[in-house]
This record gives sequence, C-alpha cells and structure tokens, in this order.
Amino acid sequence: MNKNLPQDQSRRCPWPKNNLSIAYHDTEWGVPLHDDQKLFEFLVLDGAQAGLSWETILQKRAAYRRAFAQFDPQKVARFDANDVHRLLQDATIIRNRLKIQSAIRNAIAFLMVQEEFGSFDTYLWRFVNGQPIVHHCRRPGDIPTRSRESDMLSSDLKSRGFTFVGTTICYAFMQAAGLVNDHLVRCVRYTQVQ
Repeated sequence: MNKNLPQDQSRRCPWPKNNLSIAYHDTEWGVPLHDDQKLFEFLVLDGAQAGLSWETILQKRAAYRRAFAQFDPQKVARFDANDVHRLLQDATIIRNRLKIQSAIRNAIAFLMVQEEFGSFDTYLWRFVNGQPIVHHCRRPGDIPTRSRESDMLSSDLKSRGFTFVGTTICYAFMQAAGLVNDHLVRCVRYTQVQ
C-alpha cells in the first residue's frame, strides 16, 4: 500500500466505505486524466450509473471492461444489434437497453470529437481552461452536483449526439476525471491531486 495514502478513514473523504471504493478514491478519483481510452471508460461508466450507486458500478467495472472491449471506442463504435443482444444477456453488467445503446452511440460521437479536435482530451479540458477547478469543500454537503461548466459540457455533448450526459452525470464525470477536485480539504488526496 502507498505510504502517502491514509490508513485512517478520518483523513479521507467519507464516501468510500469498502476496499474497492477506498482504492478508487485513493488512486483515481479527482486525478487529472488525459488518456482518451480512460476518459471514454469514465464516460460510459458514469452514464451506466444513472439512477444507481457508484459502488454498484465499481463492483461491475471489470465486467464492463470485458463486455465493452476494454473501452476501446473504435471497437465499441462497431457494436451492432447482435452485440446489444449479447450485452442484454450479460448479468455481470447493468442490463439496460438504453444505457447499452448509449455506450455504442457515445463511442461513435467520441470518435467524431477525436477527429475534430485531435483527441477527446483536448476537447474536454477546454471546458475548464486546461486546469482543474479546485473547490474548498469542508463537508460532503458543500460538494455541488452540477456547475456552469458541467451545464456547458452536457449541452455541447448532447449537440454532438451523446446521450446519458445530463449535467449531473457530466459533473460526476468531471470529478472522476480530475477536471474538478472535490476532495474535502481535510482529505489527504485534496493536495495530492493538485
């Protein structure tokens, strides 16, 4: 285990409750991300989370990687009706037709953004002027669920054909990908991800 990470739960945000969510919090959440394939993964997973807990998605993450070709947008964009049927039979993921179809549609739109901007990373980070937004939240209730930037990102993604990208989903995506640092100020990760 990394010696710079807290062993004491009081030095971390209060939401991680088990080893899986603690590992995610301590190594991924809020870390500025610039890898397109990982960005696509978070986009799909945040869309899949709609109406569910993040804990549920974390438990199914490995299955999602297998089911969605390791989140390779080129491969997912080629999924067809047979793949949708296969995924609807896969009990290891969320078997919601709209969410599955959204992942495929979003892969196609993702590739179009890459073509236009050179990378999804270049496109995405424009919404925060290339720098993470750092909040100074002291309590979980201080953390917003949306922002002006997530509103703009949501609107722009929708105009490009993306689905399951409402402003709340976009804000969660921005938190996950490190465009926003919403670690509580007392959390050891608050300064580590900056």
